[in-house]
Amino acid sequence: MPKAKLHCESLFLSDIHLGTPDSKVDEVTQLLKKIRCRKLFLNGDIVDGWHLRRKGVWPANHTSFIRQVLKMMEKQDTEVVYIRGNHDDILEKFLPLDFGRLRIVDEWIHHTPQGDYLVVHGDGFDHVTTGHRWLAKLGAVGYDFLLRFNRLYNRWRAWRGREYLSMSKRIKARVKGAVGFIGRYEEQLQELARRRKCCGVICGHIHTPEDRMVGDIHYLNSGDWVESLTAIIEWEAGRFELFDYAHLGAMLFERETGLAADAARQRFTVVPGKLAG
Repeated sequence: MPKAKLHCESLFLSDIHLGTPDSKVDEVTQLLKKIRCRKLFLNGDIVDGWHLRRKGVWPANHTSFIRQVLKMMEKQDTEVVYIRGNHDDILEKFLPLDFGRLRIVDEWIHHTPQGDYLVVHGDGFDHVTTGHRWLAKLGAVGYDFLLRFNRLYNRWRAWRGREYLSMSKRIKARVKGAVGFIGRYEEQLQELARRRKCCGVICGHIHTPEDRMVGDIHYLNSGDWVESLTAIIEWEAGRFELFDYAHLGAMLFERETGLAADAARQRFTVVPGKLAG
């Protein structure tokens, strides 16, 4: 990414899954280096404790993300709110925790001029995660296998000169049960936001980025940094926008060089296992 910085009120990230081979940690770390925000929300599953307990391997470059967050706290006075997810559920025993500019919580109410937003990871509305923990962990193993297959498949596609294709996204889009689950998930979070007297909800968990109205509630899902590579930016208090990595990278590159948006965007197309740009 170029040297220009984006200035914003808040940045929302979720589902980075540090400790896994499919985490796009290089891309998200580069993003943090190019954004200056007053508040950084890490909305669950930032560290994948489930995978680490199975594999016990911490890739060296994943430490760079932690260092960058600490640097933002120290050098830029960024306030960091870490919301517990299901893959980093070991934190639940100690919540809430307050270390000055770092707060670790179960959920958060974010105040804006338009009304309050509930910030929550969202696993509490996944009945498999909450009611059948063993099945959720089995599903995580299956998802890891699918991602490994996806890596091999896309290496073959790259060799054939074809673009990257996400198998899990295709499965989600075509399986009726998966589509129905996402719909119920959104509706349940809408009800929780209403009970908390909030006008919106900002979540993650299901790796499906979204920005839309669900009834009278503004539903925002920040997606993930395994496949979607998406983030939510609050430009000024109450004005939210959902971006993907390519769009953000192109915005910065275009600002510095003056190249057309389409040409800039091509420089930030993600290649599996490689930081583009």
